[in-house]
Amino acid sequence: MVEPTKKKINYASAWAEARKIIWAARWRLAFGGVLLLISRMASMVLPASTKYLGDEVFAKQNYDLLKWIALAIGISALVQGLTSFSLSQILGVAAQRAITEMRKRVQTHIERLPISYFDSTQSGQLISRIMNDAEGIRNLVGTGIGQLVGSFVTAVVSIGVLFWLNWRMTSATMVVLVIFGVALFYAFKLLRPIFRERGEITAEVTGRLGESLGGIRIVKAYTAEKREELSFARGAHKLFRNIARSVTGVSAISSFSGILIGAVAVVMILLGGSAVQGGEMTLGDFLMYIAFTFILAMPVFELTAIGTQITEALAGLDRIREVLAETTEDEADARKTPLPLVKGTIDFQNVSFEYEKDVPVLRNISFSAAAGTTTALVGSSGSGKSTILSLVLNFIQPIAGTIRVDGNDLQTVRLRDYRRHLGVVLQDNFLFDGTVLENIRFSNPEANFETIKEMCVVANADEFIAKFPNGYDTVVGERGVKLSGGQRQRIAIARALLADPRILILDEATSSLDSESEALIQEGLNNLRKGRTTFVIAHRLSTIRSADQILVVEAGEIVERGTHDQLVAMGGRYRQLYDKQYRFEQNLFVNPGEDFTTNPAESMAQTKL
Repeated sequence: MVEPTKKKINYASAWAEARKIIWAARWRLAFGGVLLLISRMASMVLPASTKYLGDEVFAKQNYDLLKWIALAIGISALVQGLTSFSLSQILGVAAQRAITEMRKRVQTHIERLPISYFDSTQSGQLISRIMNDAEGIRNLVGTGIGQLVGSFVTAVVSIGVLFWLNWRMTSATMVVLVIFGVALFYAFKLLRPIFRERGEITAEVTGRLGESLGGIRIVKAYTAEKREELSFARGAHKLFRNIARSVTGVSAISSFSGILIGAVAVVMILLGGSAVQGGEMTLGDFLMYIAFTFILAMPVFELTAIGTQITEALAGLDRIREVLAETTEDEADARKTPLPLVKGTIDFQNVSFEYEKDVPVLRNISFSAAAGTTTALVGSSGSGKSTILSLVLNFIQPIAGTIRVDGNDLQTVRLRDYRRHLGVVLQDNFLFDGTVLENIRFSNPEANFETIKEMCVVANADEFIAKFPNGYDTVVGERGVKLSGGQRQRIAIARALLADPRILILDEATSSLDSESEALIQEGLNNLRKGRTTFVIAHRLSTIRSADQILVVEAGEIVERGTHDQLVAMGGRYRQLYDKQYRFEQNLFVNPGEDFTTNPAESMAQTKL
């Protein structure tokens, strides 16, 4: 199998995003920079005092200076402590604020991306972008940039002092540092793709883990725990190998840094010892040189760690930038025509659609649904019924043809204006992990409790909600797991009712209800459909018999259209589906234990309308 080409980090793009973040926190960073300079200058007091200890205190036995030197060192330590605490508060808060704002920004952007983006991207990967990749900002506006600037200032001052003390010895030291700098640049160049890949692997593993835990009932039903364990183990080991490579690289840099310090020490001892012996340096100068050499060594190690952190942060920003580069529906809406009022007339004109290139799902679909009428879609599984509803919802867009709402091309009007008039009950009734009341109110947050209860009565949901110990405050669990399928469906219907839509989408809205429950809410659904343009997919004749028009869809084409009575009289495909379902239901009622086909599964699939 050919390995996919690893994507390189676009550092120009990542740095552009980083500049925005740094600019937003510029005042905190500026104040932090001042404190940082004070802290670094204070840290120079101790190494500078070694000259006076060597030349004045011990060589000339001027012991009165000891108390003043000790006082200076004590004050510098106090200043360093206070500035360090202040830096952690100022830059730490700035970093957390930037992380929070970035997470909010990415989440807001992702929520407004078109449905097609979510169809091709795991939710776990998107969660990783929002939560994990944003975390790296800490190293840009927090301690990372601060340490980088501080290390640079310390290194410059230290090198200046060392040149002042002995320029020959320092020149030799600088040669070693330049060699290290070149090696460090090359090492980070190799590490950058590894850090980017780590974020992608983490997103993949998170995505797969989320799916596995979300579908835990299916996993257990098919005793697939071991398969999921192996799947996660493969991802975890892939992540481990990536981390191991990065750890090896960072360790190599650290080890090389240690060798560098050793090389500098060798140069310092040989040349410095000779300089003291030859009278070119005093003992105090040599002690001060040693102290400032260690001060210079510290930034070298800090730069190694900081460089790794900032590289990882830029890799995360590059991945975030990719998501932010996706065009949102709101951005597309800005160029479209407002749609303040929707009456509900929907026209399909020669509409074609395909999910995969050259694999058509719909072919030249044309029909008109007048405002306030009900259009039912029937046909075999996979014939394209749900795709038509997705087009009505504008979750997807046709590759050819035009869809019009009240005479306006749906591609030219603002989606937010249009969807404000939609009510939806889909096959997969998603409920949030909250209370019954919160889930129903999701479609209309301003609705009062009395209106909500009224909608629940129409949807036949009030009856079972009232039996819960906590009533409408009952927590339904993740995806409504604590409720039965029928209960979830009735809550979804109540949610759609509360939206008071002009266009209503019912995709198998009663599929999870038993016959008794369906009969109880059928009158409510009929009342709901009055005055609203309704699209219905249902496999029970009781739902579609009263539709104003029925479209029979097969292989992506409308093969028949008309009312129930007209289609039955035609004796075509609809009559076949009707007869099969009628015989099946009659057989179950009269002879519930008897099969009327040799292949019951095939019969059930064929009779589904």
